[in-house]
Amino acid sequence: MEKIILKDRERLRELALQKAQLANSARNEEILKMWEKQAKGIKDTPTVRLLFSNFRHEVIEPRLCCEGGDARKLERVLLSSMVGRELFDDDTPVSNTFDVNLFASVRPFGTMPQLVSAKDSNGYHIEPITDDIEADIDLFRNGGFSVDLEGTKEWCAYADEIMGDILPSRIMMPSLTGAITNPLVMLINMETYYMSMYDSPATLHEIMEMATSIYERYYDYLETQGLLLPTNGICRVNQESFAFTDELPTEGPVTSTKQVWGFLESQETTSVSPETFGEFVYPYQDRLAKRYGLLSYGCCERVDAIWEDYLSKWKNLRKLSVSPFNNEAQVGEYLRGTRVVYYSKPRAEYVTNRGPLDEEAIRRCFQSIAETSRGCMLEVAQREVGTIYGDFERGRRYVELAKQTIEKYWKP
Repeated sequence: MEKIILKDRERLRELALQKAQLANSARNEEILKMWEKQAKGIKDTPTVRLLFSNFRHEVIEPRLCCEGGDARKLERVLLSSMVGRELFDDDTPVSNTFDVNLFASVRPFGTMPQLVSAKDSNGYHIEPITDDIEADIDLFRNGGFSVDLEGTKEWCAYADEIMGDILPSRIMMPSLTGAITNPLVMLINMETYYMSMYDSPATLHEIMEMATSIYERYYDYLETQGLLLPTNGICRVNQESFAFTDELPTEGPVTSTKQVWGFLESQETTSVSPETFGEFVYPYQDRLAKRYGLLSYGCCERVDAIWEDYLSKWKNLRKLSVSPFNNEAQVGEYLRGTRVVYYSKPRAEYVTNRGPLDEEAIRRCFQSIAETSRGCMLEVAQREVGTIYGDFERGRRYVELAKQTIEKYWKP
């Protein structure tokens, strides 16, 4: 780690103090109570957040002040942990610790994707490694995983030396993941993936088996090496949610993956029939889902079409992504009265369209969400936002309108 200069140390300690103050505030206590009610399956005030993962260039990068590379990494983490509360006054809970995810990664396939990024944009183009998976199946072999516990501890020690008296470090483990279709499409593109279902179904099944086995080996390794950590409370569940629950351990030891959260999705198959999903995706996801204690499912794909025959079979499902591509009212019918959270991801254009916010359109949007999710456990997260034009007040007002409308129209 780099030796930190005085100016950077002072900046980090200032941010650490700011985060500690947010964590210990009365407002944070209110927010934590909202999440804790969700954890217990109590239908109460839904949480609303504006997620900034696609416009970090507006809310994080311009505010970086540190000069050292390692110091800037710490600064990014601190700023990121406070954006929702500091800039938008949303319902993001803030921890009184400096949270460090266990340094771990999984590669379900042995070849890395070749992506060409667009200039000044989040867009990219996939350069496929092959258009014939049957002829080139060896390209997909030899996936693997890595865990660097010592590196994680060293990073925590570095942070503690700078600001541990204000924000002690905490090693965390986010939800386990088992993504297969996304990494595969990143290697061969959507056209080849879809055509392979028809041209090379046996090979596609073999490739899905390869990836599934990698994840299973990874889960086994975490168990046998004693590397599992609780996933509860202010701990990340993929798709930018949190792991609050009364069904899993809050403290160690955790000895089985059935004691932690997992996350699965397959937005790449949103255009295939439910039967095709059932043939090429569900059997592999089912194996992984059974390894988790609780499950969060979905990204931007349709889940309404595959609910009855597939997703509803998972009794450990607790969060279901509901994007605008779904029949949202139908999903509301499916989830009403259950402990599965209706994880709403509204359309993004109401905040990203140029010009002033169309407040009436925003109210209509959230009125619809509130009405279709009545009687459900509701959580709202505005994702897929590429810009707020650097206008923090725009984001704050958007959250305010969403919260006001949901409070008016949603009923438990």
